[in-house]
Amino acid sequence: MKKGVSRFLDACVPLTDAGRLARWMYVLEKVNALEPKAKQLSDAELRKESLSLRYRARSGEPLRSLLAESYALVREAGRRTMNMRHFDVQILGGVALFNHSIVEMQTGEGKTLTATLPMYIYALAGNGAVLATVNDYLARRDAELMMPIYTALGMSVGIIQTEMQPAERREAYHCDLTYGTAKEFGFDFLKDRLLLRTIDEGQHDLIGSLMGTTTGQSGDLPMQRDPYFAIVDEADCILIDEASTPLIISAAPSDDVKEESDKYIWAAEAALDFEEKTDYIYDHEKKTVDLSRVGRRKVRAIDKPEVLDSTGLQDIYEFIQRAISVNKNYHRDEHYVIRKGEIVIVDEFTGRLGEGRKWRDGIHQAIEAKEGVEVTWATSQAARVTVQDFFLRFEHLAGMTGTAAASRRELQNIYRCRVIPVPTHRPPKRKRLPTLLYREDEKKWDAIVQEIISVHKTGRPVLIGTRTIDKSVLLSEKLRKAKISHTVLNAYKVAEEAEIVAKAGEKGKVTVSTNMAGRGTDIKITEEVRQLGGLHVICTEMHESARIDRQLIGRCGRQGDPGTFRQYLSLEDDLLRRAYGKKRKSALMTEGQFGRAQRKVEKRSYRNRKVMLHYEKERKKMLRSMGQDPYLDAPN
Repeated sequence: MKKGVSRFLDACVPLTDAGRLARWMYVLEKVNALEPKAKQLSDAELRKESLSLRYRARSGEPLRSLLAESYALVREAGRRTMNMRHFDVQILGGVALFNHSIVEMQTGEGKTLTATLPMYIYALAGNGAVLATVNDYLARRDAELMMPIYTALGMSVGIIQTEMQPAERREAYHCDLTYGTAKEFGFDFLKDRLLLRTIDEGQHDLIGSLMGTTTGQSGDLPMQRDPYFAIVDEADCILIDEASTPLIISAAPSDDVKEESDKYIWAAEAALDFEEKTDYIYDHEKKTVDLSRVGRRKVRAIDKPEVLDSTGLQDIYEFIQRAISVNKNYHRDEHYVIRKGEIVIVDEFTGRLGEGRKWRDGIHQAIEAKEGVEVTWATSQAARVTVQDFFLRFEHLAGMTGTAAASRRELQNIYRCRVIPVPTHRPPKRKRLPTLLYREDEKKWDAIVQEIISVHKTGRPVLIGTRTIDKSVLLSEKLRKAKISHTVLNAYKVAEEAEIVAKAGEKGKVTVSTNMAGRGTDIKITEEVRQLGGLHVICTEMHESARIDRQLIGRCGRQGDPGTFRQYLSLEDDLLRRAYGKKRKSALMTEGQFGRAQRKVEKRSYRNRKVMLHYEKERKKMLRSMGQDPYLDAPN
């Protein structure tokens, strides 16, 4: 037995039973046995064999019986068209995906190539197979990169992009395989639900305005097929971090939009005069604001515009509390940026811009008022679905990520997907350097700069991860003063993301990245850099989720390359404030206690997600009992 396969079995024993392992090993051995025969096929014969498998699948033969033959064809197509032959561990990863698992593969181990295996076999059935990733760029890149494999096997590939029209989308969804983002898939699902309802009610003008088309332009046909098979890339991010985030199609605004905007603007100005402890109580752990008796008296006493004359006193209190809350909890260049006069959310876990997303319950409007940009109307909803609800509709679901083990229980309980860790093709050589702790942030940043200077002198590339945009700017300024040439990657540089990340492994490169803004693009190193010791990664603080720390660390030591990493911590880190509020003490100066703080925040986030998911489940149950579509607002 090959070493890679042995390591795979060792990793999976606690997660599965002997029968499943034996079945998977049988598939791998059969795929390997079929390889010589597949190599002898001409290009035309390879395509003919694929068409034969398609006929058998659509004639009712179980896909499981076609597993070895189909994977052997995909492996040969990869070798022949792209000089990329699937490793044994990738074949086993493909079998795990076929069996509805969340596959954990480290950065650089070929998740994109592995996904071609289950995508192909499920597409044989003729019901469509979709792969959901985190942004348009990765969806297009992965589809175009793997297209030669699918084309050689006679498969059509569709790509969903944000700016596409309904007719184009429908064509892409009716290809054998479709790549896109979870957001676009979810919104198209909602548009189809609205389309079907409005056709029944004869309201063609409404659906035309919602879909950006005119009656007949889309043929009044749904875009998507029935949900059959889906692979979710970066599964922990999409299925957990974004699970309870609703995708919402807004209804038309009310007539009192201007009046509502004026209320938010008044509250933003008035909130500046309210003081913590005297006028309000702020809970640092729960991040909530409650007006005190003094604060409520202050609200009643201050001058108010006429627009508030018809607003109840309790609602006025809430406007003030909301305005204070956004001052305390939502910060520019950390939680959002201002772009072209609009508030754009920065994704907490990836550092990317959350295009089209808005905070709910008036938070977004309160932030707009705080920053002095135009206050947009708080919308009602015509249709909504959570990411979790959307993917639970698929008959077959699987996922891939580099960091799923920590979320094993949640993924199993909610999605019924077993987490299977796949070992690296080559043993990792990544080395962890001792963690360094400081009492003050300033001393920590100075130490980080000194380490960057030291490593940079050797010629090794350095990747530094920061939690927020403002901290990447802070570090950039310190590096500029130290005359260290560097590149900053954050939410302001979305277009250059892939190019910056691809070059981060070059000799002498210094790259500062907010969170894992470069996820999805490998950092490859040259032989010269390999001889120097590989990529050095610096984590400037612990994230609120250990998975995000692992994603950054995983950038070094790719596919058996050498590499090192080090974590820097200080008592002024955001993690401690989030976990303990003002209760943190100097006794927390141990790495283990930072780990406990991280686990505390993770557990709190998990509880919050459970509450949200329970609420969503009950909401759907109630609407169904009333005879309503749980994804659509009740018609007028």
